[in-house]
Formats: sequence, structure tokens, C-alpha cells
Amino acid sequence: MNSNRPVYSVHGATHCCRPIEDPRVNPTYMTAQLSWLQLIVSARSDRASEVESLLEESGALAVSLSDAADDPLYEPPLGTLPLWPQTLITGLFDASANLTAVMAGVTQTLGEQASCRVQSVADQDWERVWLEDFRPLSFGTKLWVCPQGWEVPDPGAIVLRMDPGLAFGTGTHPTTALCLTWLGVSLLPDTTVIDYGCGSGILGLAALRLGAARVWAVDNDPQALWATLDNAARNDIVACSPTTAQTEQAVIQDAPLWVGPPECLPVLQVDLLLVNILARTIVEMAPRLIALVRMGGGIVLSGILVDQASDVLEAYRPWFDFDPPTVQEGWIRLTGIRRA
Repeated sequence: MNSNRPVYSVHGATHCCRPIEDPRVNPTYMTAQLSWLQLIVSARSDRASEVESLLEESGALAVSLSDAADDPLYEPPLGTLPLWPQTLITGLFDASANLTAVMAGVTQTLGEQASCRVQSVADQDWERVWLEDFRPLSFGTKLWVCPQGWEVPDPGAIVLRMDPGLAFGTGTHPTTALCLTWLGVSLLPDTTVIDYGCGSGILGLAALRLGAARVWAVDNDPQALWATLDNAARNDIVACSPTTAQTEQAVIQDAPLWVGPPECLPVLQVDLLLVNILARTIVEMAPRLIALVRMGGGIVLSGILVDQASDVLEAYRPWFDFDPPTVQEGWIRLTGIRRA
């Protein structure tokens, strides 16, 4: 990460366009005082791409899209990239940029719908600022997830070092926390595990830290596979992957962590299957996922909203006996044992 460039997200209500008269957000003044300016535009989803292109053509160093209201997109159809009904398009500019001209272009593009504001951004160590919101988190009786540079208060803790990155999973989201808490309390030693939809690798790595014998971390996103391998190295966990040069059979047999895409996963059944993905995908992939669990093996399903649980249970109950569900902040965790 380039620590001299801000990593940011913007949330909030819309604001009317206005000329830059306040010297604190005047581009000329900002050249000497601050390093960055943000132009934040609110637009309907069907106009967001136009604004995004306009900001890029106007010299934006980066453009991000975020929710302008409170309209979460929990589960879009596979293969789609929907936007929020009202979307914030935020362009990051050098302080010398003429944002008055850019705002005029936005107004010309959107007409009466134009709604935008300028925000100054002080230069600082953005990587460290980004990480300041992350603190050590405890799950179960002994597991801690801890960012670099922090120490946990329990000298006997099992610590997993994780910093936020490109792939989903640092333990802060309820779906991940539900799985980590289960692992911290219920994982048996020497268990074989598949972490399907591994994201950052946090669940599989936590399982290894807690005594699992072997973990297969599976994801169809190359960034997730890279993140998992990076986090494994950060925690001194030996890993192999069909996507790297380390594909010798001896290496694959000896490494406690296998990382790869679904199509490269060996034919096997394991003691425990961890799945923290979208509920619709969990249902659609039921035959494939069920086949990965040995008879008498366990399953942990997360990424499920409370009102989606019945559909998931309907797809899996013929093969699994389920425990009472656990709910956290509107999300539900389902755990069970395979009997058929």
C-alpha cells in the first residue's frame, strides 16, 4: 500500500452544489496547506457511471462508490454488480486541481439533479490511520485476532495476526465473528477443515492456530487467495497453492494449509466444513458442499440473514442434524453434524 495516498470511504447525506468560496476548501489555498481534495457527488445509480467517468477524465487520482443513504445490498444476483439507489461518487484530487470546473461539468451532466460538495483531506500516514480503527478482538475462551503492532492482554492466548486488506475477513463483521466464536469454543484438535469462500483466510488460519491438522482454503477470487497466502506467511504458517510455483507433491503433502480455487480442490471429505458466503450461494451449492463433509463430520454455515435461515435449513436438513441457531446483529450461524 502506498502510505502517502489516502484510503478512504465516504458516507452521509447529499449536499447541494455550491461554488468554492470558503478559503479552507479553495484549491489555490489548499495547495500550500493540504495535500488532497475530495469531490463528493450524489447521483442515482443509473447516472453513477457517467459521473465516475467524468471525475476520471477530470484528473481524479481515485474514484470510489458508496451508499448515499441506508440501502444495503446484501445479496445481489450472481454475476451482477448493482449500485445503491442513491450512490455517492467520490473523486480524490490533488490540491491544485480546479474543482470549480469539475463541479461545473457535474452540473452540466446531471442538470437539476446535481448534488455535490468538496472536502479537504489532510496528508498523513494513511495506512496507520486506516488501521487505528482495528483493535485486538477475543473469540471464545482463548482465540484473539490481533492487528500488527498490538498486544493482547492474555499471555496464554492463541493469537492470529490479521490486518485489514483487500479480501473480506478481519473478525469485525458479525458473520465472521460468529464463526470465530464457534471455533474458539468448539473446534477439536487434529481436525481436517475446508474453509470454503476463505476471503482473507481468517477462519482457516484460526482453525490451524487452534489445533486443526490440515486446512484447505478455497476461493474463486484471486485476491482472496493472495491475501490468504500473505496472512499465512504473516503468522508463520506453511502454505502451498496450485497457483504458485510450490506444487511439488512433497510440499503439498507436508504443508498444513492448502490455498486454491474450487476447480483445483482435491477430491476429499473432511471433519469440518466452514462456509461464510452469501445465503443464496450456500443454497445453490448445497450438493457440492454436502459432499465435502464426511459422515459424522460437522458444518458451520454463516453469511445468512435471519429471514434466510429457513431456505438454508431446507437445503441441508436431509443430510444434517442442526443445533439451535445463534444470532448476532441480524445474522445467523447454523451448525450441524452430517448423518446421511
